[in-house]
Amino acid sequence: MKEAGEKTIDQSNKLSDAIRDVKNAFADRDDVVVDMREAHRMRLDLLAAELAPVFADVPADMDNFDFVVSSGLQPRLWIDAVSHVAMGRDRRTYRFLKDTRIGRMVLAESTEMKAVADSVTRYVAERIVERQRMMEGGVEPAVAGMKRADVAEAEPPLRAATSGNGWATFLSGLGLIAAGALVGLVVSVVLLWDRLVGMIVSLRP
Repeated sequence: MKEAGEKTIDQSNKLSDAIRDVKNAFADRDDVVVDMREAHRMRLDLLAAELAPVFADVPADMDNFDFVVSSGLQPRLWIDAVSHVAMGRDRRTYRFLKDTRIGRMVLAESTEMKAVADSVTRYVAERIVERQRMMEGGVEPAVAGMKRADVAEAEPPLRAATSGNGWATFLSGLGLIAAGALVGLVVSVVLLWDRLVGMIVSLRP
């Protein structure tokens, strides 16, 4: 009985030791993850500070930009709903990414913060210009209206041209029929030439 009790205690101690080892391993891994996350966030905060003047110059009525550093296992500096900057696995490479219908595109990738900041600035400028062009005077409706007007004015000439083409087709058909008849007459004369000559001779006095 005493030996059985000692074995049970030993097994319990082994399990406790194993649980403690697993907890320590998880703690070490969590420390690494936290360190990586903090390192990524620190670099993204530096990039956000570099871009702060650019973000401040964006028109106040443009609410499609985010300009925030998100938390999580992989912090990201969000530019808008489809683009963000994240750090590479080496913790030093900035990656400016954009999600599209065909997949994720890399707009810029560099260990130099200024190079990526310039790419983000260019991207923001392009989005602002695109919005301004869309808001200026309704260009598309004006073009569409002009096209409709051109089509309406072109309808009478098109009908006239169609009518002329009909007469030309009719006359061409008549010409073909006449040519066919003439060819048939010539062929008939050639084939019946001997009989015609005999009839003419027999009709002479």
